[in-house]
Amino acid sequence: MNVPRTPRLRGTAWAAVTLAAVLGGSAAVLPQSAAASPASSASPGQARVDAAVLDAVSAGQESRFFVVLKDRADLSTAKRAKGHGARAKTAFDALKAEAADSQKPLRAFLDRKKVGYESYWIANTLLVTTADKSVVEELAGRADVASIVKERTYRLDGVEAASQAAAAGSATAADAAGTVTPEWGVADIKADQVWDQYGDRGEGVVIANIDSGVQYDHPALVGNYRGNLGGGAFGHDYNWYDPTGQCGSSGTPCDNNGHGTHTMGTMVASGGVGVAPGATWIAAKGCESKSCSDASLLAAGQWILAPTDRNGQNPRPDLAPDIVNNSWGGGDTTFYQDIVEAWNSAGIFEAFAAGNDGDGTTCSTANAPGAQAPSYGVGAYDSNGKIASFSGFGPSLVDGSAKPNISAPGVNIRSTWPGSSYNTINGTSMATPHVAGAVALLWSEAPSLIGNIDATRTLLNDAAHDVDDTHCGGTADMNNVWGEGKLDILGAVDAAPHTAAVVSGRVVDKATGAGIGGITVKAAGDAVTRTVTTVADGSYRLTLPAGAYALTLSGYGYAAAGESDYAVVAGGDTTKDFTLDAVPHHALTGTVLDVTGKPLPGTTVKVAGTPVAAVTTDASGRFTVPDVAEGAFTLTADPAAPVRCNGPAAQPLTVDGDETATVRLPNRTDAGGTYSCAPVASAWIPGSTKVALTGDEDATTVSLPFPVRHYGTAYTRASVTTNGLVNFLAPRLGDYANTALPSTTQPHGVVAAFWDDLVLDKKSSVQTATTGTPGARRFAVVWNNAAFVAAPSVRISFEAVFDEATGAVTLQYKGIGSNPLQQGASATTGIENQAGTDGLGHSFDSPVLSDATAIRFTPKGA
Repeated sequence: MNVPRTPRLRGTAWAAVTLAAVLGGSAAVLPQSAAASPASSASPGQARVDAAVLDAVSAGQESRFFVVLKDRADLSTAKRAKGHGARAKTAFDALKAEAADSQKPLRAFLDRKKVGYESYWIANTLLVTTADKSVVEELAGRADVASIVKERTYRLDGVEAASQAAAAGSATAADAAGTVTPEWGVADIKADQVWDQYGDRGEGVVIANIDSGVQYDHPALVGNYRGNLGGGAFGHDYNWYDPTGQCGSSGTPCDNNGHGTHTMGTMVASGGVGVAPGATWIAAKGCESKSCSDASLLAAGQWILAPTDRNGQNPRPDLAPDIVNNSWGGGDTTFYQDIVEAWNSAGIFEAFAAGNDGDGTTCSTANAPGAQAPSYGVGAYDSNGKIASFSGFGPSLVDGSAKPNISAPGVNIRSTWPGSSYNTINGTSMATPHVAGAVALLWSEAPSLIGNIDATRTLLNDAAHDVDDTHCGGTADMNNVWGEGKLDILGAVDAAPHTAAVVSGRVVDKATGAGIGGITVKAAGDAVTRTVTTVADGSYRLTLPAGAYALTLSGYGYAAAGESDYAVVAGGDTTKDFTLDAVPHHALTGTVLDVTGKPLPGTTVKVAGTPVAAVTTDASGRFTVPDVAEGAFTLTADPAAPVRCNGPAAQPLTVDGDETATVRLPNRTDAGGTYSCAPVASAWIPGSTKVALTGDEDATTVSLPFPVRHYGTAYTRASVTTNGLVNFLAPRLGDYANTALPSTTQPHGVVAAFWDDLVLDKKSSVQTATTGTPGARRFAVVWNNAAFVAAPSVRISFEAVFDEATGAVTLQYKGIGSNPLQQGASATTGIENQAGTDGLGHSFDSPVLSDATAIRFTPKGA
């Protein structure tokens, strides 16, 4: 359908940075109110400051904004590195090192000012939250700051209702047999002809999207999800990332909009829906639901270069995808250019939607980032070969570059949809994944091109069919309506350097002769490593440049096999079959112990990376896994909520007979590993000095007898509230209703001793006390006999104790009886950093506390 163009303000090249976040799908419209606001003028030597930031802090209102630093990492070494993994790691190391070095003085300044922030390395920027105008003015005057840009979140209009269709459970086999009928867009770009003529469906290539999420178990997508371990088991770490937090803490992918499932389907779905149904996919949820925030998009951009586990930790740049699709955009300028250049230096091909702000006539309607010179922007056309009325035209308002780069099918595009169904929608969002999938076909057939962004773009551009429409400038060969023209992936593959050979074959069980699906076949050469997984009948296909390779085969239930020196000759397609020996199976039993050494019921135990079904510990903490194949594995244990101080465990497991394992859960840590949590023996410190704090919703500031360090920053004063909080950043800010920690909402930088709606009456008090000698002092903030607003006759005493020697914080409780309120049924306990981006919540609205107990939060290294 026609997506109307939305008016917006026009800015100069340095106008307010907007990490545009309007998805480019059906009915995705950038509202007038979200248009980029003009930046303020700046004095010589000062950074440009977004006018919206100045307006907010001048009125005493809090503002969240990005402080963009001037320094940029040198990525030239990454561009010269050999191999996908080496390039990604080199780029990652350079970006991390530059950010750590150049941001250090700025972080120290913000720490001194008690201002919370979140650091990003891929764009060398910090997300800052403050209402202090003087802080903004000082930031603008710093020599290391390039600009100050308001954080923005854009609304995504609703997408038309999905049309339900039958599940595609058998489509994968049909794809392999070449019997499917391709969607019109797949056929129009001649992807099906690449399948037929080259036997190439994108095998060995990893593709990703940054979008609203993906229904990972959609029948047309589940088969080539990298997190699919087989047998109904999944491993989402490094294959899925949700910086928005919308999908919950389990690490399981979701799509609460539909847009991301649709774009992923156009890239890789089976059943004739996807351009490259043999490619492997992963995904990052950079958009919350009907909106996308700058912070989520930046975090997702980092993850693409260096995928992490579900907590955003332990980055693995060697697991970066080859290609990333970005079907979103909006605004006039963005510093997403830094991310695009980082991806390109790592050899990651990116495709961006040109946007849906067109009206079929007006020029310069393309949106950034697709409208920026470094990006490969994609326009949309319909099945009649006519440019879509909504497709964004160039030239770019950002930098004057010719846009889009190329055009692809984007009208009436049928693809996968949440609920294991399908939907037909329009947008440059729908055109862009045709290009991303096409690159997967190209790189699968010509692996010497992997990571060579310029050569790949040239092939796509040269093969595209010219459309002569120069009313926005350009030539018949390259103009600002169609770009280089209509995508033709068969032409690009035909023109590619065919210096490779296909190694294909079948992997079977030695005893039965039956094909084995789910076996990983890896070919490792000097500069190229390709990995594929056998399909259900045991067949596989690898396209490899000429050279010597070590072939290795691995899979659950079978002994490893392979060949150490396998020669591949250009053009010399070969067949290489393998037979694998099944290994014996045994029983595994054991016990899970909590951090105190007591048996822990309700814990989920898994043999990670295998199709073995997870089990749950019984009332005595015991578990039994009756059937585990021989081999070396990792045994994991995840405690059930509320987890309190019990962290997830992972320990080596070698199975060569019946095994017994004892799993002791470690102390839980926050995401950054800054603090750990442990139950300890209570040592109550009575208060001695009364604090002037009474009534309901009151707060006051107290002086600290020694500098108290909280998430790396030393404080000499802190706020104490009637609601059981110690706050290092503000006297009181948004603490009327407790939340789980960490939280993006205020307050930040807190110690929640017992955060609830409490009142201090004549029977209650808050006191402080200091014990010990200098260097080994302890400072306590004590709430005595506090009453609950919800039940004034119910009372509780608790305290927060700060340790000078170790930096630890201990929360202690007294007077807890059988009332759920006293046990924490409506309270929060824990700590949080100054930006609300990390923390260690012990409990939230859970009756888990008991009398005469204590919880200690200890900093790393203490």
